Amino acid sequence: MTARPPVRAVIFDWGGTLSHYANIELIDMWRLAAGHLAKHSGRSADEILARLVAVEERMWVRTTTDALAASLADLLREATGELGLDVAKSIIEEAGTHYLDTWTPHIRHFDDARATLAALKERGLQVGLLSNTHWPLSYHERFLERDGLAPYIDARCYTSEMTYIKPHPEAFRTALEAVGVEAASAVYVGDRLFDDVQGAQRVGMRAVHRPNPGVPVHEGVIPDAAIESLADLIPIVNGWV
Repeated sequence: MTARPPVRAVIFDWGGTLSHYANIELIDMWRLAAGHLAKHSGRSADEILARLVAVEERMWVRTTTDALAASLADLLREATGELGLDVAKSIIEEAGTHYLDTWTPHIRHFDDARATLAALKERGLQVGLLSNTHWPLSYHERFLERDGLAPYIDARCYTSEMTYIKPHPEAFRTALEAVGVEAASAVYVGDRLFDDVQGAQRVGMRAVHRPNPGVPVHEGVIPDAAIESLADLIPIVNGWV
């Protein structure tokens, strides 16, 4: 068996990996946005709420189908279009702001995230982020800056700004290009066996699994390593550099 080259980059998933998994219902996250659209359209808030949730759920199903990415603006445009809502673009944008505001109190990075990223940088490694998300880039960046993680992440890739979501190979290739490292010299760390571990391994990366009780188990996928905390990653990577 040919020896694998030393690791030169570590790329992280975001939700459930660097940040705590928020075990909350989508319907609760969309209530304020639905109410805002109802106020300005004269339609039922419950009807709008149901459609917003359905459109987001369809987006996440795409991880197992065409893996096409979508932004928050795409979801709102799709939902309001299907409902035939006659509202101004500014009202739709305000609804998006209400949706993001609802999420804000639930976003917390793990206590060891900053120290782990700093330790990887001290070892001379490139550090990247690849997140399946429909949230805007600026929204993610706000929390990375708030918690002092941004200075330690060389490249940050959000699928809301891309064509494909994980596990599509192009999503991983985009992140690899951003950190300037070949797949064989990179590690991906994530909480989902299907999207993260299997997707990364299929493009030739090593993959580290951080199990998340809120994510279904995907049988038949074997990570290169598993961790219980981000700090556990350091000795593993030390053995691969």
